[in-house]
Amino acid sequence: MVFNKLINGVQISANEEMSDQDCRNYIEWARKKNPGHVIESMNLEFDGEDVGIEYKIAPVPFEKIRRITGYLVGTLDRFNDAKAAEEHDRVKHTI
Repeated sequence: MVFNKLINGVQISANEEMSDQDCRNYIEWARKKNPGHVIESMNLEFDGEDVGIEYKIAPVPFEKIRRITGYLVGTLDRFNDAKAAEEHDRVKHTI
């Protein structure tokens, strides 16, 4: 790649030189296509009038939620001793 630059926290790579404003425009396009996600990097491949765009989105952390003893929980650390004992004594079913 001829062009590598960090713009607004996004690493831009391209096969030809670009202005900072053009970089920001491509970043904005990718953000509009992926609302609520963080764009980590972009690779732009210019071929005449065509532009190949590849971008990497940052992974989204998630917490596993499960139903235990009538409650939706992610972890058991907030259970009092009685609820923790109830969870410990229940029959666990596996497939």
